[in-house]
Amino acid sequence: MAWTRDEMAARAARELQDGFYVNLGIGIPTLVSNFIPEGMSVQLQSENGMLGMGPFPYEGEEDADLINAGKQTITALPTTSYFSSADSFGMIRGGHINLSILGAMQVAENGDLANWMIPGKMVKGMGGAMDLVAGVKRVVVVMEHVAKNKDGSESAKLLKACDLPLTGTRVVDMVITDLGVFTIDKRGEGGMRLIELAEGVTEADIRARTEADYTVALA
Repeated sequence: MAWTRDEMAARAARELQDGFYVNLGIGIPTLVSNFIPEGMSVQLQSENGMLGMGPFPYEGEEDADLINAGKQTITALPTTSYFSSADSFGMIRGGHINLSILGAMQVAENGDLANWMIPGKMVKGMGGAMDLVAGVKRVVVVMEHVAKNKDGSESAKLLKACDLPLTGTRVVDMVITDLGVFTIDKRGEGGMRLIELAEGVTEADIRARTEADYTVALA
């Protein structure tokens, strides 16, 4: 077995702390807003100029004017505030965001991150990812453990070194995949450590699908 997207998001929500200012990337990270523990005060920030986002709206309750940086419809809270994207990036670059939860294409064992471009494919640009990984105090990546290729084969996404264009070097603190949880000592020599397994997953399952070197520190 492996964690579903919702279970991965719920695991990522365990990294939140009361009073945190948090930026959620597109994809699985956006689901984290639905798993904020009851009674915990967390302010969600978006690059397009919004602070204080609520959970995703139910079908039929969407407001097309309320969107996040990934152009998904969201909900507002009584405490929500709006401002220019310049102010939003000022918060990020100024180190005022405690945690960013992002998706990724590849993560290296030293904390390098590639999450914005595959050579040869049309992209609109890096967006706010480069600023987020450089200015945010802690970065958690949530992604599928392997990439599924068109021919049905799999490619590792946890690598010794990324071969896609980098978003940032030595920036990732934690990786949550559908198979388990890793921490990364991005500033030292501790490397990558496997600290948790998804239900029904063994360390051998992870070893077989991981190129990166890691140590095991399961509770």
